Amino acid sequence: MSAAAPAPAQAPRKWEGLVDEALEREVLGACLDQAPERRRIREAFKNVQLSIDHCLFKGQYSGIGTKESYERNSRGVEIFSKCWFPENHRMRAIVCLCHGYGDTCTFFLDGVARKIASAGYGVFALDYPGFGLSEGLHGYIPSFDTLVDDVAEHFSKVKGNPEYRGLPSFLFGQSMGGAVALKVHFKQPNEWNGAILVAPMCKIADDVVPPWPIQQVLIFMAKLLPKEKLVPQKDLAELAFKEKKKQEQCSFNVIAYKDKPRLRTALEMLKTTQEIERRLEEVSLPLIILHGEADLVTDPAVSKALYEKAKNQDKKLCLYEGAYHAILEGEPDETIFQVLDDIISWLDQHSTREEGMSS
Repeated sequence: MSAAAPAPAQAPRKWEGLVDEALEREVLGACLDQAPERRRIREAFKNVQLSIDHCLFKGQYSGIGTKESYERNSRGVEIFSKCWFPENHRMRAIVCLCHGYGDTCTFFLDGVARKIASAGYGVFALDYPGFGLSEGLHGYIPSFDTLVDDVAEHFSKVKGNPEYRGLPSFLFGQSMGGAVALKVHFKQPNEWNGAILVAPMCKIADDVVPPWPIQQVLIFMAKLLPKEKLVPQKDLAELAFKEKKKQEQCSFNVIAYKDKPRLRTALEMLKTTQEIERRLEEVSLPLIILHGEADLVTDPAVSKALYEKAKNQDKKLCLYEGAYHAILEGEPDETIFQVLDDIISWLDQHSTREEGMSS
């Protein structure tokens, strides 16, 4: 009689001891192409996210209110937005936050926003169409210009609120959000009091962009198969996050887009960075640029060029030695808090100046 075959080994659990097995199966088995499923998964996983051991989530900031909303924009797309604000005193200024590629304003950026709100600022963010909790095919950017129009429309609505009349307003863009913020500025050159650009995507690093011949093939294929996930890509979390533990915590950002980039999306991002590189001289608002010197995702050399070429003399460049791309999420705690302190002290200087001018 032959011995019974051994039972197949169970696949290792992804979040062993942190997440209930049934919830883990539900989250990992979900298809996130459309917003309703992303919203359901985020709701199921929300409390797990807030309990992870990361400095952005451990900060205890009292007196901060938050509000989440869904609203259809002028194109009929349902947009998710969130704001964080001091509850017990008037906002010093409005900070409008543009998230990075694949991301959402509901994970790491939530911790960033809370810290800035604790310094007296109103922070306003949205998930772009196709990202996070907003409607649209996950990770799909059919037109970067349309995305920028959607962002500009949302922030104009925020700034049009009579409660915030007279407050200075600042753009805050991280990575791809830096490109979004700069394009909003090009579209509205006189409507913002300054911009905070964190590792801005003014040029995607050569190591990350496919070689020229492959680019040509992808450009051709994007016309035929714009939504296909065919663009070769290195592991961005590995390139972006210096600390291994923080890199692993990216897995808790369950509604982030982590697949290969869709063809049209990759093409739009490439075209956008080429356009921004050509238009650096047009940047005319007060500016702080913060970039890790060892960033392998977005090129710090172009941040230096932006600093040199930007028209306004009120500009500051902060480079962090040895730091990777995710300077607000993936570095040692002291670096993360240094970057946040640099951002808040710049905001304090510029908001005080604006308050003085408007009084």
